[in-house]
Amino acid sequence: MAQTSTETPVTHHRLEHFPVAFFSAVMGLMGTSLAVETAGFATAGHIIAAFAGLVFATQAVFYVLKAIRHPAAVAGEWNHPIKLAFFPAISISLLLGAIALRGTMPDLAAIIWGVGAVGQAMLTLAIVTSWISHRGFGVGQMSPAWFIPAVGNVIAPIAGVSLGFVDASWYFFAIGVLFWIVLLTLVLNRLVFHDPLPGKLRPTLTILIAPPAVAFLAWLQLNGGVLDPLARVLYNLGLFFTALVLLQAKGLLRLPFALSFWALSFPIAAMTIASFRYAALSGAITFNAIGWGLLALLCGIITGLVWRTGLAVVRGEICQPE
Repeated sequence: MAQTSTETPVTHHRLEHFPVAFFSAVMGLMGTSLAVETAGFATAGHIIAAFAGLVFATQAVFYVLKAIRHPAAVAGEWNHPIKLAFFPAISISLLLGAIALRGTMPDLAAIIWGVGAVGQAMLTLAIVTSWISHRGFGVGQMSPAWFIPAVGNVIAPIAGVSLGFVDASWYFFAIGVLFWIVLLTLVLNRLVFHDPLPGKLRPTLTILIAPPAVAFLAWLQLNGGVLDPLARVLYNLGLFFTALVLLQAKGLLRLPFALSFWALSFPIAAMTIASFRYAALSGAITFNAIGWGLLALLCGIITGLVWRTGLAVVRGEICQPE
């Protein structure tokens, strides 16, 4: 008699697989709100910021529940060479929230900035400690996502200076710029001399834009809004990396959707804001045109990402084992 066997299907809790990288969606939404507001659409910017805050609160609840019920899954993300870099997306979301609130509710913005800044400082120290004490990371495990901790540090001065945290802002700016330069060398080495990035990580190439664009905005806060040589250098580096990423657009559009596509949003938002600020300070209409072009691109990206992410949630395509 033939023996039949039944296979028990593998089950999993979707909460266990709620990714820390999902917080990059808040960065994109909050960055878009600031870009739209910079372009002169304050009401629309506030609405997007409120939606981003709701998304952040929802994600925070889910991730806290994940940490309580599945601590091993959180530890697994922390020990992962790529996922580790996304933890500062949590503190960055708070810092961006402080930027959005600094004009209307400065007291609340100061509290949120303080929480975000402390979290960013602690996460930066913890991540760098992990990098220098870990011996299992290979060159192939490096990606532009490693820039995220550096980006968080240079974001801090944008609201920090106006809220009165000047010395702390200089600290964050110094650390952010240092690690941007170091990581830029390492990441370019990985991209040029080693295998191409796998499909899911290719959208993270857009993160190359974020450090110089955000550093430009932070430097303007620290130097009193003067378009000096360093500011010009930072902005033009942002332009170069934007052009470089746009040349990769055709290949990116062919990839299947993944949450990593949210990496497209915040860097474009940062460069949009930087272009409007550069245009205002230089008086050159060319950069204003660049700002409007990037804003149109950003709105298209965000619309597509929100729609595709919502569809993925409905279909149960996210929070799945990798």
